Amino acid sequence: MTRVCLLGEAESTLQYELLSRETAREALATYDLTRPFENAIALRTVSVGAAVSLLNDLDWYLTRFVAEALVQEPSVSDTEWLSRPLATQLRNGDVDPAETAEFCKVYGLERIDADDDADTDSSDDGETAGGPTYRLVEPLYVRRTDGDLPTYDLRDVADTLVVRVTEAEFT
Repeated sequence: MTRVCLLGEAESTLQYELLSRETAREALATYDLTRPFENAIALRTVSVGAAVSLLNDLDWYLTRFVAEALVQEPSVSDTEWLSRPLATQLRNGDVDPAETAEFCKVYGLERIDADDDADTDSSDDGETAGGPTYRLVEPLYVRRTDGDLPTYDLRDVADTLVVRVTEAEFT
């Protein structure tokens, strides 16, 4: 199953913004929504094509309330995500899965103290009953050399999240 993760803009509450609008709520109604990170919504689709189609359907809302839309396709990587433009290129056959690994954006994952997170919604892999346990912090743009990614060194973090991006997004 392909995963989609929408990262909300800092000045908006993503779950509220999407689910309070009828068209977005109806588009998302068939999916099991989770909150893997602070101010983020994730869901599973059947394919990268379905993921890109959903993102296209939600484009009006993504433009206003989403900082970044990510797609995780198991045929490409079980651990790394794709940016929306790269997922679109993959779906259109403009790029082969093996050619997607060179340019990356690496987010730090910072642990959220229980006091910091006021939301109490659903739970998922990285969540407790009180909400997500991690927030994404400033990304580091890196280029993979000899199959290895440079270490995230912008701050001390609990873990990292790798997003493969297009060369245009990288520059």
